[in-house]
Amino acid sequence: MIKDTIVDGFQNAPHRSLYHALGLTKEEQARPLIGIVSSFNEIVPGHMNLDKITQAVKLGVAMAGGTPIVFPAIAVCDGIAMGHTGMKYSLITRDIIADSTEAMVMAHGFDGLVMIPNCDKNVPGLLMAAARLNIPTIFVSGGPMMAGKINDKKTSLSGIFEAVGAYSAGKIDDQKLCEYEDKTCPTCGSCSGMYTANSMNCLTEVLGMGLKGNGTIPAVYSDRIALAKHAGMQIMDLVKKNIRPRDIMTASAIRNALTADMALGCSTNSMLHLPAIANECGVDFNLDMANEVSEKTPNLCHLAPAGHTYMEDLNEAGGVYAVLKELTKLNLLDTTVMTCTGKTLGENIASAVNKDETIIRTVDNPYSKTGGIAVLRGNLAPNGCVVKRSAVAPEMLVHKGPAKVFESEEEAIAAIYAGKIVKGDVVVIRYEGPAGGPGMREMLSPTSAIAGMGLDKDVALITDGRFSGATRGASIGHVSPEAVSGGMIAYVKDGDVILIDIPNYSIKLEVSDKEIAERKKTMPIKKKTGIKGALARYAAQVSSADKGAIINKFE
Repeated sequence: MIKDTIVDGFQNAPHRSLYHALGLTKEEQARPLIGIVSSFNEIVPGHMNLDKITQAVKLGVAMAGGTPIVFPAIAVCDGIAMGHTGMKYSLITRDIIADSTEAMVMAHGFDGLVMIPNCDKNVPGLLMAAARLNIPTIFVSGGPMMAGKINDKKTSLSGIFEAVGAYSAGKIDDQKLCEYEDKTCPTCGSCSGMYTANSMNCLTEVLGMGLKGNGTIPAVYSDRIALAKHAGMQIMDLVKKNIRPRDIMTASAIRNALTADMALGCSTNSMLHLPAIANECGVDFNLDMANEVSEKTPNLCHLAPAGHTYMEDLNEAGGVYAVLKELTKLNLLDTTVMTCTGKTLGENIASAVNKDETIIRTVDNPYSKTGGIAVLRGNLAPNGCVVKRSAVAPEMLVHKGPAKVFESEEEAIAAIYAGKIVKGDVVVIRYEGPAGGPGMREMLSPTSAIAGMGLDKDVALITDGRFSGATRGASIGHVSPEAVSGGMIAYVKDGDVILIDIPNYSIKLEVSDKEIAERKKTMPIKKKTGIKGALARYAAQVSSADKGAIINKFE
């Protein structure tokens, strides 16, 4: 307890003086001190409601006999950062969030933590911090956005990005583009498809770090406020029982998360974040686990961008627990793992019901018998690359075509809008990896431009960078080793034939070994100059994507 080391005793009178300066009474100082890590800000739509979530958590903590103390975590909106230099800063915030949370907690000695993230890097960053600190912790997110509606059909963020491509191709006019602007994102919350934020929030339920509904209850629902109060109350039980993150996030729990990821059709970014979280937990995570799990796990959900259902639909159908209950029919989960409820996963999902088999398909009628994500290997990516298989059109699962090579995302976008990409092409974007970018930018703009132009069933994209969870089509990211590290992607030339075979987990550059050896002598590695500050530190320290783009290796 914090009072044992900071509050009690004559020697801690200075500490008590500073608590007095905070307005804390003697009674509050005698209770467990609960740190509430709030990602609230006024620039990220998924975070603008977190002040209300934070207040609800504080009430819950106080009702259960704790003393709530709020401190902040930063957040970047990937949508606003997309397509420019700002996206270089998105992934690096995952480690900044983990490190700054560690600093605050270690400096002030909290007895327990309630993490309040919502978008993209905040969830994994705070999960990493939770594992590293290993004091009782629970998560409650801000919840997903409601879907927009265009032409009486639901839509989400990927819709407006694709509308830009359609506008460029002359398929829609100014008025329709403006309608997309005004109606795509109608409420606060994390963008309404199974993008990275919602993927990771759903996985907090599977990992056992969030209560039922944490991933799916919409941000604007009153149920979200009630959930926050319950999270505030539940942290007190975790403190009392001394149930810690590494008691919950075991190797079995992480494997459960990977299994659920496959069934839900989560973002490819989970293949960066799960290894990073596992690393903090001291759990080995080999990228090949993805294919092993995928072979056994049916894909049960096709939420946007893979399909035309949204987070609000998944919530009404029974949420994450209903998906997990389906998976138990095939004995794919370890249901004995402990969770933040103080009960096992099996106990948590015992009463779960699949209320809509058109949203959550049964294991007897899956979208596919294999999971939503695949890891490909071959001479172009000997250490692996990642594709969201569930969002790839059937005709693109196997594709062979000539490379169109670009040294940056900006070059590729300019070529796409200029009409230089044609059916059959394989767009290669390099020097966008974790170190080479630096920052491993998401590339929703080029993929959406291609989709908006109607080429998503004819053109593939390959990069050592990464793709947004909102990306659909044959978009293959995380190519490892990356170009700046001398990976094969650095030596691809325009016109080279690339064979992609997703069902067989293969990607091949059809160029002879002799020719490749010659290219390595004549094609220098291109390292960016003038990189300063946080980006420079990140580039110097970050691992390859297949290791999770981690900074620190923990055993």
